Amino acid sequence: MESKDSTQNLGTVISVRGSIVDVFFERHLPSVYTLLRAGKENQIAIEVLTQLDAHHLRGIALNPTEGLARGMEVRDTGGPLKAPVGRGILSRMFDVFGNAIDGKEQPSDIRWRSIHQAPPPLLRRSTISEVFETGIKVIDVLVPLERGSKTGLFGGAGVGKTVLLTEMIHNMVKHHQGVSIFCGIGERSREGEELYRDMKAAGVLPNMVMVFGQMNEPPGARFRVGHTALTMAEYFRDDEHRDVLLLIDNIFRFIQAGSEVSGLMGQMPSRLGYQPTLGTELSELEERISNTDAGAIMSIQAVYVPADDFTDPAAVHTFSHLSASIVLSRKRASEGLYPAIDPLQSNSKISTPGVIGERHYRLAQEIRQTLAQYAELKDIISMLGLEQLSQEDRNVVARARRLERFLTQPFFTTEQFTGYKGKFVALSDALDGCERILRDEFKEYAEGDLYMIGTIDEAVAKKSSRERS
Repeated sequence: MESKDSTQNLGTVISVRGSIVDVFFERHLPSVYTLLRAGKENQIAIEVLTQLDAHHLRGIALNPTEGLARGMEVRDTGGPLKAPVGRGILSRMFDVFGNAIDGKEQPSDIRWRSIHQAPPPLLRRSTISEVFETGIKVIDVLVPLERGSKTGLFGGAGVGKTVLLTEMIHNMVKHHQGVSIFCGIGERSREGEELYRDMKAAGVLPNMVMVFGQMNEPPGARFRVGHTALTMAEYFRDDEHRDVLLLIDNIFRFIQAGSEVSGLMGQMPSRLGYQPTLGTELSELEERISNTDAGAIMSIQAVYVPADDFTDPAAVHTFSHLSASIVLSRKRASEGLYPAIDPLQSNSKISTPGVIGERHYRLAQEIRQTLAQYAELKDIISMLGLEQLSQEDRNVVARARRLERFLTQPFFTTEQFTGYKGKFVALSDALDGCERILRDEFKEYAEGDLYMIGTIDEAVAKKSSRERS
């Protein structure tokens, strides 16, 4: 993992400020991104971030610095931080250093590769657009995802980003033959442990790798764990020519960790206190996620939006890298419309007739138009009541409310909380249901018949069973 021939290059700690460590080297100054080791048992890992002069450098500790003191010896490992790659990492759980954290033996049939890699050159990138079905109606119909693209799940705290991400893992791993890599950046360790148990119970662990840099870890570890996961994903794409699904929860925590590192390094903050290098750091991570002639890395990223403010620099910079943005709405969550996706704010770059087909495009536009008209009429309804609307407007409202109910869906991952059995709905079935609602076929049905169902045929069954009883 670390080259032994460079052990002679030793330095000395001259200052420790939180996670920031300044080191003096007499002979040879290690280059930027080199990993240094310090502490009595070389247990403290320090990554070089900047060279201050010919003999001094400043680095960030990737684990707690307890016990580190001035005058202590620092060893130059001669190379950067490395991640394990190979078949042996499948069905395992790792930290930022590539240590197994699932209580089992360290995998043996692996190789080590630097986490700092260049994005693939433009010549090697694939330009074919292809729709990727998730089995979630509102996403497949209104925000179709592209195979090998980057998709963001945007939302404030508690609107269901992690639940939606977990459901997508469940659906995709079962219907998708590639490898899934889950990267937890700065999220709760409880969620990681629950996800591991859920994936094991669902029988999808054999094609999955999990990498975690949790909330309780120092900013350096949270800042680098995304690169570790990406290095693993690149191995499966480039060496094994497999499609990779990379799930990141949460990309905002990566930006936040970068901001903490930047502040500790003494850099002058930019707008709203973010680091001046925000755009570069995010690009270095995001540009490595791409399709090549060897395989594809498809990424779905949860993005926490601070105080539900979509003009926040973290959200704005992330938007620019994505081909689809799924926006979760607190208002819809409060109305019980799950998944709480706002169809009017969410968008996908492949939602064009040339990629998704004429019928799908026309239906999606008609659904958006109906929901937009309903949103405009809501103020009139709240002030004057439904009776004051024209018959035509009343029909629009009825259609929109039925569409909203039909686009809800019971999830496999929430069965124990909701009591509803999870449903995977094919795109063709979702489009048929929406088309029939727009043609007023379900005008006589109660709105509840369309709520939390899979295909539209379930509404017919619900109504007939209600009438029988």
